[in-house]
Amino acid sequence: MPEAPDETTGQPDPTEPAGDQDPATEKEYDEAKEEAASEEEAAPDPVAAAEAEARRYLELAQRTQAEFENFRKRAAREAAQAGDRAKANLIRELLPVVDNLERALGTANPEEDHLAQGVRLVLQELVNTLERNGIKAYDPAGEPFDPSLHEALSTRETENGAGIVLDVVEKGYKLGDNVIRPARVIVSA
Repeated sequence: MPEAPDETTGQPDPTEPAGDQDPATEKEYDEAKEEAASEEEAAPDPVAAAEAEARRYLELAQRTQAEFENFRKRAAREAAQAGDRAKANLIRELLPVVDNLERALGTANPEEDHLAQGVRLVLQELVNTLERNGIKAYDPAGEPFDPSLHEALSTRETENGAGIVLDVVEKGYKLGDNVIRPARVIVSA
């Protein structure tokens, strides 16, 4: 059977079935034609897809770099804190030695001045070493009592008022703003 002529030109349309084809075949043909048209519409622009993928990788690289930088800073801060803790622990162990050397000088016999001079030199070298490492001694005599800086060993009645440090039994020590050992004091009541 001949193909039906096109109404506008009078020519048969080559894409249209001639009518002698099976309706199932015609339906498959129409579905394939529609699917091809929708694929053309839905096909993304390869340049836009590549740009989107590049942006995604750039964001991932920036995020990874920021996470690594944060990790590096945190590791450096934790290492510094660990060093400070180790230094503070060593100093806590050395402070009784300083106290004992000071007591020895306080009770030194004037007849044995050469021995006292040796103890004085050792004490001075130890104190200088502590100061080079940022350790400062403090003597709070006459200051108001502060429980964050002082440890009250006892109280004594006075006329000067309550809460004043009267005597210092052991000096306190600081590493920067951190108290390594509070001053052991006698406080007015």
